[in-house]
Amino acid sequence: MAKKAFQHQAGTAMECLSIPITLHKEKDIDEDGREVLKCGFKIGGGIDQDFRKSPQGYTDYGIYVTEVHEGSPAAKSGLRMHDKILQCNGYDFTMVTHKKAVSYIRKNPILNLLVARKGVTST
Repeated sequence: MAKKAFQHQAGTAMECLSIPITLHKEKDIDEDGREVLKCGFKIGGGIDQDFRKSPQGYTDYGIYVTEVHEGSPAAKSGLRMHDKILQCNGYDFTMVTHKKAVSYIRKNPILNLLVARKGVTST
């Protein structure tokens, strides 16, 4: 049953264990001298992307963590590479475009995430 989180068909109900993660972004200064909030991770995937072309070998249209910067808020919160983001601040990430996911992550100073993790929430 838990394996379904990584072969999920967008728009269908999913039953799986999830890990709650709270990420507090940190203030930083960008190259133009503006104050920005950094979270320290990158994502891949989305319903508008072809997961079969994913260099990470993902098996569905989900939003996945593709990079976590060492010492970043993401690393401190426990987020890991290849985690699948199921929700962000209550917003369903199982049926979202890549661009929408990025903009949603950027606009909130605190991210309350629910993630699925291979080997922990699935077999």
